[in-house]
Amino acid sequence: MKPIRFHAFLPALITALLIMGASQSRAVAQVPDSTNGDWQTLNPDGDDFTIVMPKDPKVEAGDQPYHRMTLHTRLYLSATDRGPILAVASLSGIKSNAAMYTEFERLNSYVDAFKNWFPAKVRGKDAIEKLTLVGEKTLNGNPGREYKVAIGDLSGIARMYTTRKRFYAAVVLNRKNDDALNDRFLSSFVLPEKIVEPPAALTAVRPPTPENAANPRPAKKEVTDEPLKIEPATDVPAEAKGGESAPTRPGERAPISGGVLNGKALSLPKPTYPAEARAAGVGGTVAVQVTIDEAGNVISAKAVSGDPMLQMASVAAAFGAKFSPTTLMGDPVKVTGVITYNFVAR
Repeated sequence: MKPIRFHAFLPALITALLIMGASQSRAVAQVPDSTNGDWQTLNPDGDDFTIVMPKDPKVEAGDQPYHRMTLHTRLYLSATDRGPILAVASLSGIKSNAAMYTEFERLNSYVDAFKNWFPAKVRGKDAIEKLTLVGEKTLNGNPGREYKVAIGDLSGIARMYTTRKRFYAAVVLNRKNDDALNDRFLSSFVLPEKIVEPPAALTAVRPPTPENAANPRPAKKEVTDEPLKIEPATDVPAEAKGGESAPTRPGERAPISGGVLNGKALSLPKPTYPAEARAAGVGGTVAVQVTIDEAGNVISAKAVSGDPMLQMASVAAAFGAKFSPTTLMGDPVKVTGVITYNFVAR
């Protein structure tokens, strides 16, 4: 029997190894890369935003109760068992109303609703979301904020904005930090430029400006069919007048908006039901706009809605509320918001 010469098979062996290596390289190249491929620009009907996210996200629409309102919700969700969760939430139902609340108070109410609704979508009905404010943000004139988010074993970033019609939240959640993914997803979120409506015409005569203060011209009186009426602010009982909110001094940080504050109070005394209102069968909800100082005390309160027979008692109760001090980037700040009181007529 002739001995087998190894060198005779060497060329064939090398050729086979090269073919196998090329096949494996092609197989690796065919594996989708969630950070480089299989993404699309999403601009759904009925929503104003545009964003780049993985193809074919799960889309879900529904209604969510919030206090006495019903919010209409839409969720665009991309998630895998082990990979990151990328989502855009769209909510509507809290209309813009400058006479009742500021845009940042409206934003805070939406954030509160989002915090109660969103966790169940990614981690089940018992999931709890923790939000930590990073700072204020605007996007093409639309007010918003950035938060750090934690839900169960996931953490990440959420950027939230309000437009005239809707609230939007772009959220990245992951088990590990991925700055490149966060930036790619969040920086691609775009909203249309906010249209600023012109302010209503003022009928009052402005005081002279510094330029013409020395020699002011006589102001022209505007002729109207009815005399100018000034509605008085809601009366506050003497014991409730803990001091009006002082104007912001130069260098002092302006108050931040806290939205609806009932659930954030350490102590929230119930108002006394006025005997006259109870006898007349008057009931309903009263909203009191408050300012909270850096120590958590209510320093100003004003009823902005509700039956006049119930407003004075509500304002008095609001002055007795106590809150935890609020800080922004380590500095104590004042907070403005709304406390609501519900009177049930019997």
